[in-house]
Amino acid sequence: MTFSVQGLPVARGIAIGRAVLVASSRADVAHYFIEPARVDAEIERVRAGRNAVVDEIHRLQQSVSQMGPKDAPHELTALLDVHLMLLQDEMLVSGVKHWITNRLYNAEWALTTQLEVIARQFDEMEDEYLRERKADLEQVVERILRYMKGVALPITPPTTPHRKTQQDLLLDDTVDVPLVLIAHDLSPADMLQFKQSVFAGFVTDVGGKTSHTAIVARSLDIPAVVGARSASQLVRQDDWVIIDGDAGVMIVDPSAIILAEYGFKQRQGQLERERLTRLRHTPAITMDGQKVELLANIEMPEDAAGAIKAGAVGVGLFRSEFLFMGRTGKLPDEEEQYQAYRRAVEGMRGLPVTIRTVDIGADKPLDKSQKDGTSLNPALGLRAIRWSLNDPAMFLTQLRAILRAAAHGQVNLLIPMLAHASEIRQTLSLIDFARAELDNRGVPYGPVKLGAMIEIPAAALMLKLFLKHFDFLSIGTNDLIQYTLAIDRADEAVAHLYDPLHPAVLRLVADTIAECNAQGKGVSVCGEMAGDASHTRLLLGLGLRSFSMHPAQILAVKQEVLRSDTSRLQPWAQKVIESDDPASVLSA
Repeated sequence: MTFSVQGLPVARGIAIGRAVLVASSRADVAHYFIEPARVDAEIERVRAGRNAVVDEIHRLQQSVSQMGPKDAPHELTALLDVHLMLLQDEMLVSGVKHWITNRLYNAEWALTTQLEVIARQFDEMEDEYLRERKADLEQVVERILRYMKGVALPITPPTTPHRKTQQDLLLDDTVDVPLVLIAHDLSPADMLQFKQSVFAGFVTDVGGKTSHTAIVARSLDIPAVVGARSASQLVRQDDWVIIDGDAGVMIVDPSAIILAEYGFKQRQGQLERERLTRLRHTPAITMDGQKVELLANIEMPEDAAGAIKAGAVGVGLFRSEFLFMGRTGKLPDEEEQYQAYRRAVEGMRGLPVTIRTVDIGADKPLDKSQKDGTSLNPALGLRAIRWSLNDPAMFLTQLRAILRAAAHGQVNLLIPMLAHASEIRQTLSLIDFARAELDNRGVPYGPVKLGAMIEIPAAALMLKLFLKHFDFLSIGTNDLIQYTLAIDRADEAVAHLYDPLHPAVLRLVADTIAECNAQGKGVSVCGEMAGDASHTRLLLGLGLRSFSMHPAQILAVKQEVLRSDTSRLQPWAQKVIESDDPASVLSA
């Protein structure tokens, strides 16, 4: 039966494919594709884990047989028998082999996938006792996973023998069928694992338009919907799914007519993208001759190639924290960071690269376990520069690595989440100390321009102080909106209140741009507002000439720049920010 689920659109386009279900972020399961040569080894890993649990239960059974009925009630004996039976169930064994052999899932992924397939069958049983055996199955699988000692990352995948339907008449059901990812939630570290993957789109139950999960998803340049509430519970493994990233809708088990309609939309979108690619080498200059700088936001050094391909004239934001994530507490040392930054700098072929120091915290924990910390509100806690200043040794390591990379090209150093004069002084002192350490070691390094993020209202109200110490400012609209409006940008329950056009937000953005222009200091917007083509004309009218966004958004924004006349936009932009309802003026 066809049904739809509404969410929030975060990455445009249409994706059509079979659903790959991903476990809740609470699950601690590794997920990645293996090479065909690894199939036998992965199957053996599962077999070894299962055999270890079987041996453990046999030992328990022997111990139980030596106990009296008071110490070992009949129920315990029966429970062990059930667990042993489940371990030896052919459906579990053959299903795991199927996912490893046919889909090339790693062992943990295949095991949790088959768990879900069988668990759904338990759920459909009429007998209450049999339904409750699902919990026994889950316990058995958890024990196998413990014995396998897999890498602690969180995801579960697709399964279910698929059903031949009318959709299959339109989409060839082969190994090459597109796959779409359906999850309760994904961390940015999880998303990075799918950067070069086969997934054509993704949907999550939770998240907002500017949650970091959504941001990284946009960098994948695939259709995505977040905040779809119960999507992961409603979709079954291998269901046909349409993801409409323009409307923020997921359609499950679509009819042939709906498939044909969305197939047409998908082709139209592809044609539009191809048309935009013709602008790749066109300079971003407005109709009245204003040169505009279109920069790229990247997460990893390898993303530099995509930035060049999209026509970016530099990197406006290298989110260095992605080098630190998912490492189970082992942070990258100076040499590893230096090599990563150097690859990014050299990959940009002489164009400038702005490296933001690590911004860990809130919706970007180092590891899954960090989510269970004691902070009542991580967005207001020890994150970004506060985290770095709390660990000077770690911070100095990163600063030295960035300074060394600056010897290989143009590097700007960007500090996130500053709000206090004392933080500015501490940061500048540590930068000087890092230079001194390199001098003492005789290690070459290059000059860097220093910049600060304006993402806290306090910083936006202290511009003159910031501009005394920094060469440029970068407006992080995502956090600026969050902190100005007191809205958790990752919480779909209040996502409708997240408003980049709120008069207070626009006033802070406009004042920052104006003050920087007045003092001859560089200013850019690196938040999601920069990559939203519907906001390009407004930002141009406010005097912004430097935008930093995901590479996939550059061409659409460039098209708006080429069609704009800033001399006409300036008075109109003033009307927008002076209005009580900027959105109505913007759309008029």
